[in-house]
Amino acid sequence: MAAGASKSVAFFLLFINLVMYAIVSIISGWALQYGIDNAYEKASSSSMPAYLFPIYFPIGNMATGFFVIFSLIAGLVGIATSVSGITNVLQFTRPNLYSAATTSIISWALTLLAMGLACKEINIGYRASNLRALETFTIILSGTQLFCAGALHAGITSARN
Repeated sequence: MAAGASKSVAFFLLFINLVMYAIVSIISGWALQYGIDNAYEKASSSSMPAYLFPIYFPIGNMATGFFVIFSLIAGLVGIATSVSGITNVLQFTRPNLYSAATTSIISWALTLLAMGLACKEINIGYRASNLRALETFTIILSGTQLFCAGALHAGITSARN
């Protein structure tokens, strides 16, 4: 890949990931706030004792609490990765691209963890439409983050020292 092509592809993917990670963080933050505000009311009327589960959410199913927390962590780490990756790609030297590629792999790993919980939540069933949007963005982000990490690794070979 030529230096200009890999730089533009990496920059485009980092910018798209920045926007999508911001959306994931906003939806996850809303779901966490909703869960904190309404968990006691829903848990008190539940037939199953909610204290048996470490994280109970009034929307969704039993995997929702873990999914929301891990998608919030993945979203915030993804935002930090995208912002630092954009600045590193604009400088386009090997040490900067190594840094961007490393943080991109870490962000991808956290996104894969959140995607696995999203798949578990889909498998269990019954979830709100906001959670469906969060699941969709998380699954799409796992693919785009993989392509972004690949573009950054491809740019390392064509970067200047």
